[in-house]
Amino acid sequence: MGRVTLSVSVLKRLYVGALVLGSLTVLMAIVAASVGPFTIPFSHTTTTLLDLIGIGESTAKPSEQAIIQSIRLPRIFLSFFVGAALGISGGIMQGLFRNSMADPGIIGVSSGGAAGAVIAIASGLSTVSVFFLPFFAFIGSAVSMAVVFLIASVNGRFSMTTLLLGGIAVSSFLGAITTAVIILTDDLNVQRQIIFWIAGGFDTARWESVRIAVPIIVFGSLISVFVARDMNLLLVSEDEARSLGVRVALVRNTLLVSASLITGAAVAFSGIIAFVGLVVPHVVRLVVGADHRVLLPLSALGGGLFLLVADTAARVVLSPAELRVGILTALIGAPFFIYLLIRSRRDFF
Repeated sequence: MGRVTLSVSVLKRLYVGALVLGSLTVLMAIVAASVGPFTIPFSHTTTTLLDLIGIGESTAKPSEQAIIQSIRLPRIFLSFFVGAALGISGGIMQGLFRNSMADPGIIGVSSGGAAGAVIAIASGLSTVSVFFLPFFAFIGSAVSMAVVFLIASVNGRFSMTTLLLGGIAVSSFLGAITTAVIILTDDLNVQRQIIFWIAGGFDTARWESVRIAVPIIVFGSLISVFVARDMNLLLVSEDEARSLGVRVALVRNTLLVSASLITGAAVAFSGIIAFVGLVVPHVVRLVVGADHRVLLPLSALGGGLFLLVADTAARVVLSPAELRVGILTALIGAPFFIYLLIRSRRDFF
């Protein structure tokens, strides 16, 4: 499983795509670190960022350096990696379900994270430690994933159709729990916190959050990329994949667990951010094709760039107030989803 041998054409597409998306991400990071309620000159931002990697010396004032290093950089890193997680998870789900309208939340991971976070906020546990909320959200995602996998494996035979339907059922059940908790909560301030979390955002991003979330996302993403070749064979035909030595069940389960793991980590620190995992892999597929050895890495880079742009826009469009980034991505993604529905309505399940 996972032999990675890339042809020249595949390497070229991967290299060009990574170069373009990487360059745009660096430029966007400079913009994101500069703009906000307190604007910092681009030259000061650039020299500060170069100083952090040991090149030159920062020309920014101490207050500007503090804002960049302690407030804006953690948010930039977290938004990029959460976007990358949602992007690559969307690519995996769309490939495994052979449907361009699949997204990372299709098997209930996002709903589980929301339920866990809402319980933590409503019970007051989120005030005990800043890590309790993401911890409960991640636990909720993990439990939801485990339940859906258990449903799909009843009688010892794994079924993708049952996985999908089980995910829909579990998501509906957890959504009902989340709604009930909100309704039964008398404290308006707690209700406001819950609604803000569900809307998705990075206003609470800290370096501690980055240190916890990023290793999980990177680990799961690397595993997914490592088995991308086998995923290509699996999508052609399971029988053909077996004849070529692919361990079908192992590859499929590895991809599903990896996607669920990194989605859970993303949701835990960002809240519910819709449509990134739907829009980005679809657009990347239109540009570079359906080879998952190229599609998955570029979906990660594209998702990171997309969410970084969206979060920057959410910070400045109503400045000094802030629009929740989950609202902005939904405003962009919902029309695109409708477009996909119209295009492929005959194939929609």
